Amino acid sequence: MGAFLDKPKTEKHNAHGAGNGLRYGLSSMQGWRVEMEDAHTAVVGIPHGLEDWSFFAVYDGHAGSRVANYCSNHLLEHITNNEDFRGTEQPGSALEPSVENVKSGIRTGFLKIDEYMRNFSDLRNGMDRSGSTAVGVMISPEHIYFINCGDSRAVLYRNGQVCFSTQDHKPCNPREKERIQNAGGSVMIRRVNGSLAVSRALGDYDYKCVDGKGPTEQLVSPEPEVYEIVRAEEDEFIVLACDGIWDVMSNEELCEFVKSRLEVSDDLEKVCNWVVDTCLHKGSRDNMSIVLVCFSNAPKVSDEAVKRDAELDKHLESRVEEIMEKSGEEGMPDLAHVMRILSAENIPNLPPGGGLAGKRNIIEAVYNRLNPHRENDGEPSEAAESGTQGKLVEALRQVRITHRGTYRHLLEDMLISYRLAKMQGEDGSNAESAAASTSDSSEGSSDQVTDSKAECIHQQAEMQNPNEDAEMRDEHYDEKM
Repeated sequence: MGAFLDKPKTEKHNAHGAGNGLRYGLSSMQGWRVEMEDAHTAVVGIPHGLEDWSFFAVYDGHAGSRVANYCSNHLLEHITNNEDFRGTEQPGSALEPSVENVKSGIRTGFLKIDEYMRNFSDLRNGMDRSGSTAVGVMISPEHIYFINCGDSRAVLYRNGQVCFSTQDHKPCNPREKERIQNAGGSVMIRRVNGSLAVSRALGDYDYKCVDGKGPTEQLVSPEPEVYEIVRAEEDEFIVLACDGIWDVMSNEELCEFVKSRLEVSDDLEKVCNWVVDTCLHKGSRDNMSIVLVCFSNAPKVSDEAVKRDAELDKHLESRVEEIMEKSGEEGMPDLAHVMRILSAENIPNLPPGGGLAGKRNIIEAVYNRLNPHRENDGEPSEAAESGTQGKLVEALRQVRITHRGTYRHLLEDMLISYRLAKMQGEDGSNAESAAASTSDSSEGSSDQVTDSKAECIHQQAEMQNPNEDAEMRDEHYDEKM
């Protein structure tokens, strides 16, 4: 299907900075995806008269990175340079815009950049069909403006709890669904026309060409929702992240994890890296990007927390050594086996929200030291199967995670055909022809084939269960074969 790599790319892009009473750090990782389509913006001190303002954003691209990359470089200027944002004042004026002007200007900036990009030749002629979500915050001395278009998300942690969260724009949301249907579209398998998993985005011009409808009335709208919150001394931090993060952690889990990590390190890049690694180990298959913005009241490093975390690391190291030593006589266990043993134990002081996945790097480092000649690192998400069957099983696993309805039945049929062929003793590389010859099987083999087919059909029914959590982890865009 071309959507995922054989192994995740875990190299990270990092940045950090400080100013206007804020500190920020960020991290992004390509992960399992074939391409890196995320982008971000971090500006402390907005030019032309707003030097005590700051702007941060995350863009989650789909079907390409063109739109996300352009927005990361130019969205802020489209917002701050339009007349609605400045009101009657000219750029460079000492007067700050009013709250209503800011909210109106942000909306206008989104519509203007979306219309501007439509004229790019590659986007206009259909050679590039990319789009992007956008989630951001504009922080003034008095207010925080939360901006959201799509299903990336921003949360504010204040006074020890999640105080605010943006709302994801999904096609199945009643208001979004009504607009889609009014534009002549439909919502199938939680997607716009069965394809796009977000109902608001920049770009995606294939969904913005309904005659007689304005830009905010199309199948996919570029209009952001803007929320204004008055700053408070109790504000601790803001997290901006794409759905590669939120797919595997709730608002509360992520904020509790971030809080616990801020108590053991004041390096915001390192904290963001811990988040990204933890989400990868929790099973995220998407690109992952996070921006962490800390206020002066953010959690501080605690000697007690540092000591407790060091003791946990030491305990995990000892347990891995014990597991490896006990298993040595029967052969070196893989990392997945070690993780399963540890997950069944009641280990105290694991990072809240992260659990054992939050310490996977510590466990893996000890495992690698004790098993330097390993052939496979034992990633739980990597199948042990090889050859044609292994590839088919992994493909089905990916389908189960993402619920890509377009190709699900095709892959199921391929696996059934393969297993039928195996029961016949045929070569697995020619599963289709083997399946076609099942009518010539002996009576004894026929019983085995029937059992195998029944098993496959049972797996199909299991995959089609609409109540699985995996339905909430749709990818943005169905891949084209």
